[in-house]
Amino acid sequence: MLIYANFVMITSIQNPLIKEIRKLHTSKGRQEQGLFLLEGRHLISEACAQNYPLTTFCCTLEWSEKYAQLWEKVALQAQRVELVSDRVLAAIATTVNPDGAIATAPRIVNKPIPTTSLGLALETVQDPGNLGTMIRTAAAAGVDSLWVSEDSVELDHPKVLRSSAGAWFRLPLGVTTDLKSEVLRCQNQGMQVLATLPNASLTYWEVDLRVPTLIILGNEGAGLSEDLIDLASLQVQIPLSRGVESLNVAIAAALILYEAQRQRRIKDEK
Repeated sequence: MLIYANFVMITSIQNPLIKEIRKLHTSKGRQEQGLFLLEGRHLISEACAQNYPLTTFCCTLEWSEKYAQLWEKVALQAQRVELVSDRVLAAIATTVNPDGAIATAPRIVNKPIPTTSLGLALETVQDPGNLGTMIRTAAAAGVDSLWVSEDSVELDHPKVLRSSAGAWFRLPLGVTTDLKSEVLRCQNQGMQVLATLPNASLTYWEVDLRVPTLIILGNEGAGLSEDLIDLASLQVQIPLSRGVESLNVAIAAALILYEAQRQRRIKDEK
């Protein structure tokens, strides 16, 4: 049973809380507050399933009644819960047609992330849709961890969260100011480092991906920096038909990660 006696619905977009939440639409706002936005039932449900802390939760009365069980779970998990009008919900959302609920949550605090079997490191990836898709794919393919360089799109950009389809909360993620050091750390742990280059002599299915492997991928336009290419244990290419210059970086990641999964399944079946 839902109890609303202690709630006064927020109906003004001039409300101080609403003003602060709206600031999270920008990178500056997220940095200053140390928070990011979660929009919609699916992302909020995934955050709850993984016990990710929630700072503030706002939803419409209609949403709370439609998703009563989730509402009660979030109400216990979030530090602050507010009912808001449809107009206010629309004002704090970044999507055109929000589904009625928005939460704020603390940004990731960088800490050591173990990478022992299969890792993904991304250098200067700029498109939030690409990053979100790679997070989703990496989680599905059994990746241990995913690192992005500091000059990449923010991990908690709203479009990254949406593109990850909730996998964001299921995969250890990190931002590093020195991606080269992270790659070296993995090498020192005995992992092979795999880089993709258009002129490499080997294709990605010709290398042994059953051993501990870190896959490094670069910027959508410029590719990997020379420093990271020089660190790679192996260089591979993804064959393209004549006249095709490049492949989307998220597709490239998916191909290699699922080849690694395929090889490892064959190994386990023997």
